[in-house]
Amino acid sequence: MAPILTSNPTVTITPEPLTRVSFAPFGTAITSPLPREINIPPQASSLPPHIPTPVLANQNSALKYSPISPLTDDYANGCPSGKSASARMTMFCCFPRKLRTISASQKPDNEVFDVRILERHPFTNQTFIPTDLSSHAKVGDGEEEPIFLVIVAPTLKGEAATAKNAAGEMITIRDPPDLKNVRAFIARGGQAVTYGVGTWHAPMVVLGPRRVDFVVVQHVNGVDEEDCQEAAFGEGIVVNLGARGQYGRPEKSPARLWAKL
Repeated sequence: MAPILTSNPTVTITPEPLTRVSFAPFGTAITSPLPREINIPPQASSLPPHIPTPVLANQNSALKYSPISPLTDDYANGCPSGKSASARMTMFCCFPRKLRTISASQKPDNEVFDVRILERHPFTNQTFIPTDLSSHAKVGDGEEEPIFLVIVAPTLKGEAATAKNAAGEMITIRDPPDLKNVRAFIARGGQAVTYGVGTWHAPMVVLGPRRVDFVVVQHVNGVDEEDCQEAAFGEGIVVNLGARGQYGRPEKSPARLWAKL
């Protein structure tokens, strides 16, 4: 059981599109730099500027962009146990989350997701790569593709927060999450995300009609407290997804949150 913080604010979050720039304070948003319609390797001179610069590979049948996201192992730089870590690739099969409905007079019902826990990996970054998830599904024609929420919070470096553990004892959480500045991003197929070392984030939140499977890449050393730290909290931190059933319909969303994806 994650330790429960003794206090937390009341915050309503409006999600925003996941882009490299918007997510940069928390890690790396990964997406193809090429438009979908490019199906023949173009000349490098005709490509838009990109870092890293691509090179031809696979007998000139591919463009290689490397590196696109870090793979960081900071265990040797200060984990208390001194135990070394190794890279690990895992699969998380994530099922659609249940949402809560907020009713308002003369307004459509809104759906919200209640954020109740955040975690971080103090010595490694962590990359989530969705599989079997299309970024080009036709909205309104047949079954819609699910989306996923990426929820993060800044770290209050050098500060401490009090929490109660499973035994009812008061403990201290060092470098706790800044719950007043939680942010939420909406990601679709064709996007992956790397949480930076020590970034507080929610467990993956899948929204839509079906589960999404993620390949997850990180380092671990088998020491629970060094591999993953958690902070739980009560009610009050919610992501407002707008009118019921509209979070997956970009053309019907009043705020057009997904127009830039």
